Amino acid sequence: MSFSRRNFLIATGVAAAGTTVLSACSSGSSSSSNDKVPSVTGSKTMNIPVGTKADSTGPAPEVKGAVKGGTIYSLDQFDMDHLDPAQIYVSTEGALTRTIHRGLTGYKIDEKGGCTLVGDVATDAGTMKDGGKTWSFTIKDGIKWEDGTDLSMDDVRHTFERLFATFVTEGPRYVQQWLVGGDKYKGPYDGKSLASVEIEGKTITFRLTEARADFNYTLGMPGYGLVSKKKDTKEQYDKRPYALGPYKIDSRQVGKSLTLVRNEHWDPKTDAIRNAYPDKFIFQFGFEPVASTDRYIADKGNDQYTMSIFNEVAPERVAQVLTNATLKKRVLTQVDTVTYYWPINMTRIKDLKVRQAINYAWPHQQLQTIRGGAATSELATTILSPVTPGYEKFDLYGTGTKPGGDPVKAKALLKEAGKVGQKLVIAYQQSDNAVKQAVAIKSALEAAGFTVVNKQVDKSTFYTQIGKIDNEYDLFAAGWSPDWPNGYSVFYPCWSGKNIGDGRSNYAQLNDPSVNKAIDTASTIADNAKANKAWGAIDKQIMELAPVVPDYHSIRNWMYGSKVGNVVYDAGNTCVALCKLYAMK
Repeated sequence: MSFSRRNFLIATGVAAAGTTVLSACSSGSSSSSNDKVPSVTGSKTMNIPVGTKADSTGPAPEVKGAVKGGTIYSLDQFDMDHLDPAQIYVSTEGALTRTIHRGLTGYKIDEKGGCTLVGDVATDAGTMKDGGKTWSFTIKDGIKWEDGTDLSMDDVRHTFERLFATFVTEGPRYVQQWLVGGDKYKGPYDGKSLASVEIEGKTITFRLTEARADFNYTLGMPGYGLVSKKKDTKEQYDKRPYALGPYKIDSRQVGKSLTLVRNEHWDPKTDAIRNAYPDKFIFQFGFEPVASTDRYIADKGNDQYTMSIFNEVAPERVAQVLTNATLKKRVLTQVDTVTYYWPINMTRIKDLKVRQAINYAWPHQQLQTIRGGAATSELATTILSPVTPGYEKFDLYGTGTKPGGDPVKAKALLKEAGKVGQKLVIAYQQSDNAVKQAVAIKSALEAAGFTVVNKQVDKSTFYTQIGKIDNEYDLFAAGWSPDWPNGYSVFYPCWSGKNIGDGRSNYAQLNDPSVNKAIDTASTIADNAKANKAWGAIDKQIMELAPVVPDYHSIRNWMYGSKVGNVVYDAGNTCVALCKLYAMK
């Protein structure tokens, strides 16, 4: 649902310092009532089917009891780094811009919390030929930009050609890698088109270098939202994109607030995905988790109409909120597909035994306590989450038997390697919760024989810095969810040696020939059961090389005001579904 900033920067204080997660898909357990908090293990594996043409036909089903009008507010810690869809690889940015942008495909939420891939501006979820090397999408009639002009086929083609521009550095790279001729194309701004993107009538056809039976899922990502060719201001589009969805930008104070109002030219009959009940959204930034949680608890004034797409219940308030039946009714609890982890820089920490020692020494249980306990997370031993297809349970480093870490085993490995006293430079983002976790990690690793140097890095540049090939850190917090429900969208972007580069998401810079070959081979397996088995084996294969410390799988707890109706989870984009909310009268 993310990265060089491809990660959903949680920074809520619930997650680890500098945690991140990509936009992804899941259908795990969720709760907004006083029932038992779900666990990650045992939750339903995500399964998002492809819908029919009828499923893709608007308008979206009405939300029972919803009323039109009013304003919904937010209390969140951070503003959005990017609003240009080509630059979006972060769940919060995807959540907010789903109100503004539309894509060829998207995810439709049903009243039971299920999720289906459907056509968004396309009449259906696409037609595949040549085993998946050719995909075609036909555009619906009546779709207009915020100034009333029609969405043109030039706009659609331009959207995908501009992905190759040099200023596009942060979004997903799948389409650019797969389109025939994409390796040489430099974008449309010199007047040249990409031959593998074809337009005929109202149909756009993509010709790919490899068979991708899941290409329609790829196009459901927020990073492939459509852009107006006439209104494309290149780098400046990131500040003020043009709206195709039910809302448009009214005003913005960067770092403080963003106000959305209705796009009067959006026609609900063309949109099977979105409802648009509030007249206005006012997103407010700069609120730490404790401050936002306390305001939700107090539930006064406009805060009754407030929710968060970013901030979760603060760790300091988890017990108070989740053990109070009245307060817990105003919490959306959701098992996520993310695994948060700590990549180990393979260019700096080359000794396998040293990397294994880090894994054995890791203070999983202490960090979980700082995050708010088992209500917020489950300890991880794998890269894949238990709700992701392909997950296989294993525990190579004894987390289950010694969740507080095994300093004796770790020190013995360091001694064998002749590395007792090994220096580790660890990067953290700046937050109160990050400091607490940094202290716990430093203490645990030093007890195992390491010398630890903690370095706080500014939040605004964190992913730029750790995303550089030549960085000065040995360990840093990150995380990932699948971009769509399969192992490829986890293992290729994060663990293939083909995806090493400045701004890429292979933070550990793992480049193991056997892993690279296994990823390439698994990506060609058509049988889902066999492919899932292969992805599970790759997970273990990578963990045997110890390029990362899996930390935890997340359980989200979003609190909201008493007059916000229908707060539900968007499983396709792993976020709160803004276009399903309404303000109660």
